[in-house]
Amino acid sequence: MTVTVDRGRRVLAIVLVLINLPVALALVEAVSFKVYNRENGTLVSSGEKRVYLLYVPPSYDPTRPAPLVISMHGAALWPTVQKDISGWNKVADENGFLVVYPAGLQHGLYVWRVEQGPGLAIDVRFIADLIDKLRATYNIDPSRIYADGLSNGGGMAFALSCTMSDRIAAVGMVGPALTLPWNGCPDPRPVPVIAFHGTADPAAPYNGGSSWVTRSEFPSIPVWMTHWAQRNGCAPSPSVSRVAPDVTRRTYTHCTDNAAVVFYTIQGGGHTWPGGRPLPEWFVGPTSRSIDASREMWAFFREHPLRRNE
Repeated sequence: MTVTVDRGRRVLAIVLVLINLPVALALVEAVSFKVYNRENGTLVSSGEKRVYLLYVPPSYDPTRPAPLVISMHGAALWPTVQKDISGWNKVADENGFLVVYPAGLQHGLYVWRVEQGPGLAIDVRFIADLIDKLRATYNIDPSRIYADGLSNGGGMAFALSCTMSDRIAAVGMVGPALTLPWNGCPDPRPVPVIAFHGTADPAAPYNGGSSWVTRSEFPSIPVWMTHWAQRNGCAPSPSVSRVAPDVTRRTYTHCTDNAAVVFYTIQGGGHTWPGGRPLPEWFVGPTSRSIDASREMWAFFREHPLRRNE
């Protein structure tokens, strides 16, 4: 996904250069863009320097264990963009949890390596190391660590459900680009999930198939969510409700370990974050304002702490 959320800043910088305004003015704009989008944390994981953006709300109380939400950007995006798109910081302010926006590995562009292979193991190790680092500094509740993501980041959230089910209590996915097959997910432990997907998603098609994102075929999202419900041992028939004119919710219940599966279908929705900052519609499609994905995720997350096997 190659969209820049703060597109106006870049457009302004380009215009300044094109009309031959003083170079200093263009440099000021470039520096401003760089400062705004910089990360505030680093660590070395698997021998590589990795970066992240951490938000600690003013309501954080170090004497009380706080939840942690790990929110992952789409391919070719970066932590600040994920922060702006999702609006997680505002939800964190209201509820007193920490949010961290890690960056995928940078090879020109940030990307999460969510195909089977050594790259996936390295990215999973990074998330584990990041949790360890944050827990060493902040009073984080180990039973309330959650992961979510957009597009390629949503695919990474699925991968974490397969590889870190002993640490990640629940996951959320928005327009997930699912390139790790189910046979690459050997961990059968039920993990609660909440997902959102638009029927007009041009990048990760709702009903599966190919797109400009990859030459591989994407799976059908409704079929994928049914498979997840089977993995979690849920009752086969979901309850279906229309929560807005353009939004339908399917909820699978009576799952093993209360690991519910909730799936929102956004009719006509694009490759976007419902209720979040809109991305350019000409490129990724419309953003629904009928629901707020981050608030819905948090309501789901707080009902699903990690259940540890005795």
